[in-house]
Amino acid sequence: MTSGELRRGFLDYFAKRGHRIVPSSPLIPHDDPTLLFANAGMNQFKDIFLGLRVPEFRRAASSQKCIRAGGKHNDLEDVGKDGTHHTFFEMLGNWSFGDYYKAEAIEWAWEYLTSELQLPKDRLRATVHHSDDEAEELWAKIAGIPRSHISRHGDKDNFWEMAEVGPCGPCTEIHLDMGAHRGCGRPDCGPNCRHCDELHDARFMELWNLVFMQYYRDENGVLTPLPETHVDTGAGFERLCSVIQGKSSNYDTDLFMPIIRATEEKTGREYVSGAEGTPFRIIADHMRALTLAITDGGFPSNVGRGYVLRRILRRASRAGRQLGLREPFLYELTNSVVDTMGSAYPELEERRTHVATVIKREEEQFGRTLNRGIDQFETFAAELAATGSSVLDGEKVFQLYDTYGVPVDLTALMAEDMKLIIDFDGFNRCMEEQRERSRAQAKFDRAVTNFGEGLVSEFVGYETLSTEAQITGLAEGAIVLDQTPFYAESGGQVADTGELFNAEFSFEVTGVQKQGTAIVHFGKVTRGEPSIGMVVTAQVNSDLRGRTMRNHSATHLLQAALRAALGPQVHQAGSYVSPDRLRFDFTCGEAVPPGVLRQVEAMVNARIRENLPVNISHSTLDEAKASGAIALFGEKYGETVRVVRMGNFTMELCGGTHVDATGQIGYFRILSESGIAAGTRRIEAATGVTAEELAREDRDRLARISAILKVGVEDVETRIAALLDRLKEIERELEKAQTAMAGADVDSWIREAGEIGDARLLIREVTLADPKAFRALGDTVREKLGKGVALLIGHDAGKLSLMLLVTDNLTSRIQAGKLMNELAAIVGARGGGRAHMAQAGGGSPERLADLLAKAPGVVARELGN
Repeated sequence: MTSGELRRGFLDYFAKRGHRIVPSSPLIPHDDPTLLFANAGMNQFKDIFLGLRVPEFRRAASSQKCIRAGGKHNDLEDVGKDGTHHTFFEMLGNWSFGDYYKAEAIEWAWEYLTSELQLPKDRLRATVHHSDDEAEELWAKIAGIPRSHISRHGDKDNFWEMAEVGPCGPCTEIHLDMGAHRGCGRPDCGPNCRHCDELHDARFMELWNLVFMQYYRDENGVLTPLPETHVDTGAGFERLCSVIQGKSSNYDTDLFMPIIRATEEKTGREYVSGAEGTPFRIIADHMRALTLAITDGGFPSNVGRGYVLRRILRRASRAGRQLGLREPFLYELTNSVVDTMGSAYPELEERRTHVATVIKREEEQFGRTLNRGIDQFETFAAELAATGSSVLDGEKVFQLYDTYGVPVDLTALMAEDMKLIIDFDGFNRCMEEQRERSRAQAKFDRAVTNFGEGLVSEFVGYETLSTEAQITGLAEGAIVLDQTPFYAESGGQVADTGELFNAEFSFEVTGVQKQGTAIVHFGKVTRGEPSIGMVVTAQVNSDLRGRTMRNHSATHLLQAALRAALGPQVHQAGSYVSPDRLRFDFTCGEAVPPGVLRQVEAMVNARIRENLPVNISHSTLDEAKASGAIALFGEKYGETVRVVRMGNFTMELCGGTHVDATGQIGYFRILSESGIAAGTRRIEAATGVTAEELAREDRDRLARISAILKVGVEDVETRIAALLDRLKEIERELEKAQTAMAGADVDSWIREAGEIGDARLLIREVTLADPKAFRALGDTVREKLGKGVALLIGHDAGKLSLMLLVTDNLTSRIQAGKLMNELAAIVGARGGGRAHMAQAGGGSPERLADLLAKAPGVVARELGN
């Protein structure tokens, strides 16, 4: 059975039993800031379990994309070393929201495993919570499992909770006996065996976990029965594949082998199991995580989930170096991932090119960063030599690993070459501190807000900007109404502002957010006191709403114009719409040429002048997509969607507020275009009055410049170009004069230079502010020195510039780049270079005397004198 057949078979099985097949939510949880990545099948149903949303269906099943790259059982550094650890994985699951419970969940799980997958019944074991008599009885009654094959366990293994406070309940797990040749070999070995855990070789493999949510745990730890009970199950897809396909390792299944085979072709090496195959497994696993995460809107960076993705990519790149690959190669493996998983997740095919572009650019950047890391190691080594120490501090080793991506084994080899000792204990402490920070950042905080429970607000802001409403919820600085015209911050559009008021009370609204089914107005009381049941007038600031609508409608026109100019591979990657301006992020591998930007801007303004009607309609999600409507990656849509159409130019799924016709936008102007990440560009623009004001400011600024230059507006460019040409000419003349003045002294400097054996040593302080002149002076000195070493120290407004020169006939004995690291460290400067010339900058002028005193001895040592 292939992995595709297994996935489809699971979903079909539960569809026949009345379950709604729900698509996987994106790996990047845009609507849940408490998560770095989707990490469980229940994530998209979190608000249902918390009572914040009434489900549209009572039964669901899905195959959920997940990433776990931190925590006790998901250490990134363990992935690839065995056959079971992964960063990206799929979680098969079925759910009941107040519908069926333990009996059906157990019956269907058993039937699926033993009848559909035909797993041998005598090799299956069940675990239950020590207090769950009902589950044990059901296993014995429904499945006919012998009591000896059912074991009871404590909270650690068989009790699940969403957080310290919230829904929770016992769980039951199904384990498969992998055979007596696995595990600890003890006669009492069973599921959750601690002896097997210590050996990292479990005899009993967990296949499926069935969670029965029946309690609510309060702040004091007291359990109270829930009004409705739920079922939440999860089965590891990769594990099931390995079992069904008869493989001892998940990596040997058809989920990973195509990527491993592609890596074999790139490296010319053959994959083997065991430790030698670790780099192949790392690359295969990490490419799945990167491809799926970037497809869903993630990108490598230095913060949050982006930092996790960057670490994953760099670890895969280092694995490639272990296989002899020095140039970017991961991006080429994107095709293997898409070809393997594209049928299950069609969005992979749509973003194939974008993902490859992002990965390639990140690989190229990592190559440059790694080279800087090696230079940084040489700086650390020089600092140690200057102080006479031979121990490389663990924090510095961690900095090389974390900031520059230098693997510890490479640092160890370089340290060995320079007879340095690595502080591994300090490095391990830093690694553990980083893991703790990752765990804290990734913690799934499921705090329940009071406003989410039982309060429902109706949004009437599409039809009106003012309405009477009743206060149904109150808190400090926050009010909930039964209906409201205020748009809550969503989909990149900022919230409305305005006022809630009546004869005795007023409340300034500065922000609006959705919490479950409630719409919460944030702000401050300016008069009187509110109370539950009070009737108020809810009045939106119409001017700010109108400006926001113009900008939001313009983003739709902008996306359509970009796709028309650049191609259908352009997709929205984010947006921000406020009254003042709009920001639109989109996938694109390179900067948009100015000519194309002008074309896009003109296209949008042409559609504005055409005054296209803006039509709003509602349909099912499938119908909308079939008609050509564009959906935003990462957005969660319900069964019924809102479609915004502007003539025949653009059609998108959108819940935001819009103008009635494009002519109301008035005028559209692009302000800037820039890159924000590999493969992602950003356009900022303005519309209406704001765009007009900016155009007027530019006109006034041009008039002022014209007056300063004393030429007409039409001649400003010509006049500035002439002034710049004259400035360059003066700079060249100054440079020649400075070089000539300094060069005139070079001959006398060399005559006064000291000698170390058969070589000259020249050390001179100079005052040259221009870097070009400084380098020209260095070339002159090196040319006339004959055989020797020169250290030039430039002064510029209290800053030091060092230049070390070595003649060609001495580079076999002394390397300028290596020696500069040691000399620069004396004054606290940093730099580097090649064998014959190196430069450094920064440092403290107060330590210059120390450099002048130590430099001759350092050079003499290197020359062997």
